[in-house]
Amino acid sequence: MLKFGTDGWRAVIAEEFTFPNVRLVTQGIAAYLQERGLKGKVVIGYDHRFMAENFAQAVAEVLAGNGFEVLFPDRSLPTPVTAFAVKHYGAIGGIMLTASHNPPEYSGLKFIPEYAGPALPAITDAIEEAIEKIAAGGPIKRVDFAAAQRQGLVHSIDPRGAYLEHLASLVKTDALRRAKLKVIVDPLYGAGIDYLEEFLARAGCQVEVIHGHRDPLFGGSLPDPSATGLSDLSREVVRRGADLGLALDGDGDRFGLIDADGTYITANQFLPMLLAHLLETRGWRGPVARTVATTHLLDRVAAEYKLAVKETPVGFKYIGQALLEGAVLGGEESGGVSIYGHLPEKDGILATALAAELRVTTGKPLQAVWRRLGSRYGQLVSRRFDLHVDAQAKRRVLDCLKGYAPGELDGRKVSGRLTLDGVKILLDDGSWVLVRPSGTEPLFRLYVEAPDERSLQALAAAVRDDLKI
Repeated sequence: MLKFGTDGWRAVIAEEFTFPNVRLVTQGIAAYLQERGLKGKVVIGYDHRFMAENFAQAVAEVLAGNGFEVLFPDRSLPTPVTAFAVKHYGAIGGIMLTASHNPPEYSGLKFIPEYAGPALPAITDAIEEAIEKIAAGGPIKRVDFAAAQRQGLVHSIDPRGAYLEHLASLVKTDALRRAKLKVIVDPLYGAGIDYLEEFLARAGCQVEVIHGHRDPLFGGSLPDPSATGLSDLSREVVRRGADLGLALDGDGDRFGLIDADGTYITANQFLPMLLAHLLETRGWRGPVARTVATTHLLDRVAAEYKLAVKETPVGFKYIGQALLEGAVLGGEESGGVSIYGHLPEKDGILATALAAELRVTTGKPLQAVWRRLGSRYGQLVSRRFDLHVDAQAKRRVLDCLKGYAPGELDGRKVSGRLTLDGVKILLDDGSWVLVRPSGTEPLFRLYVEAPDERSLQALAAAVRDDLKI
């Protein structure tokens, strides 16, 4: 059974991610669309992974064989640009070939509905049901790619120009143009190459690029804009005297930030800074959405402006729904963000462009903006711990979590318990901890937020001691 996880179906190339399985999944998506009476155009996007364009052609063949009009790009597309293309061309949906920031041996496929955001569980459940029926003996319809082109079933598209124009409507490019910001861009060999650097150069920034060519092995590392993954960018920002380092993941939907002194800025730091910036410079008012694992500093900023905060399970699909319902900003601690007026899909290109805008508008390094935010709303430190266990220990901890409701942790009184996604314990001093099991691996993720590093480590130790992990 091929399963859709938090962000689509992902598997190791040549093991489970094969041409027959890609065709099977695509036929399932086609059946889902047909059962709902949806006809018309479907956008295809693909990243820089091994044979991504070949797998994308296999997807196009099945869609064409099922009577859909296929919009096929001449080159790789970042995930947010594929989502943008769904709206721009009035398509009934899109299929993106990507494994995002996973290791190079992985590839993946996800369906983007007509609203241009991640598919909700009800949609992926229906697609999985369709796949199961087809795997039991249903036909997979195909038209050869070249033949489909000749028959007018596959049309070439290039949404890049329209996307960059839309981006310019969301970012204050006049402020960038006046500042002459010096930026180093690191697309990590991914599908985001030529997007952020082109946008910033047009806006008058001095732009240099590293890792700006396709490499399906991603330089022998992960295409993940984490502190570890951006060591090269950090070093180059300092060496070249840049104001900012901006990075994307393998499919351009997540962001990474490096300050002028080489310091990595986390998503939990940037999101509250961005929210305060947007509220002050745009005058926007409306709900704010964050996942259960994301910083509560967003709540403190929102509270000053009397804005509601919607807390969601982990997964940008839930954030996307909040954006569709009017949220002014939605974000997650893993590096995903989108804003009012954009797509209900995380977009690293937009996020990094807004980071550049914030930098020139405040006239200060991001760390100085962060310190000013802390003095205004109170400092918070956040961290995620990945706790590996064996299968037996995982079952034991899951049983413990069902009734885990301590009265206090590290001498701090418990003020609440949430089970929206995992078990989250709220403490009366504003600290919190969250324990979530991985759905696919024998590990637990422990998220902790506290006023300082000592308190954070003490809370983490207390939870691990309670649960014996």
